[in-house]
Amino acid sequence: MKILVCISQVPDTSTKIILKNNNTSVSSDGVTYVINPYDEWYALIRAIELKESGVASEIHLVTVGKADVEPIMRKALALGGDEAIRIDAESNDPYETANQIAAYAAGVDYDLILCGKESIDYNNGTTGVMLAELLGIDFFGFATDIQIEAGTAIVKREIEGGEETDACSLPMVISCQKGVAEARIPNMRGIMAARTRPLKVIAPAAQTSLTAILSYELPPAKTGIKLISPDNMDELIGLLHTEAKVI
Repeated sequence: MKILVCISQVPDTSTKIILKNNNTSVSSDGVTYVINPYDEWYALIRAIELKESGVASEIHLVTVGKADVEPIMRKALALGGDEAIRIDAESNDPYETANQIAAYAAGVDYDLILCGKESIDYNNGTTGVMLAELLGIDFFGFATDIQIEAGTAIVKREIEGGEETDACSLPMVISCQKGVAEARIPNMRGIMAARTRPLKVIAPAAQTSLTAILSYELPPAKTGIKLISPDNMDELIGLLHTEAKVI
């Protein structure tokens, strides 16, 4: 069984975001980029677990991005990917991203495509389901457990008040979230091997974005702390009601 894992590059959560060009883009100066945690900790690691158990034979990694995404693909290879593919395009539009991946994946017989439930930068959570639609295969979202039995995926996810279990014939696309795999870090052997492993770069398909980012807006700055004397509970209650609006 051959698995394709979708990888996206996102800013580290500790990065200080600086806007530029009249708030229409994000400055990359001083930004540390990482693999999207949902792609790394859950989708990729579950694929590796399936390979280690003998269910899968190959794990391919795919991303849409320019040359600056190659370091994160090297890390993904170090964790346990067998082959990495970079589609040489830059897109913040999930439909265009899904189209690029679909154009590549349509020419390869992948039994299972895994991705994170969303990226932590835009939080759209739509690329996986659009990818499945474009490929004409089934989709299952927010998986917390994935088992493969005789060409069938047994997938679980949390629902309101319980858990849902579904079975679907492969091929299919599954988005993953917490619970589907145990996070791990690359070992030294994997890191050294990933440095020399080839990274395949392919030309993007002709696609048109459906959305455009008009502007970004940073959250309001945090205000100072107000200290209230323990002897003045009336003032505390008044502030909680009129300013904090929590009572």
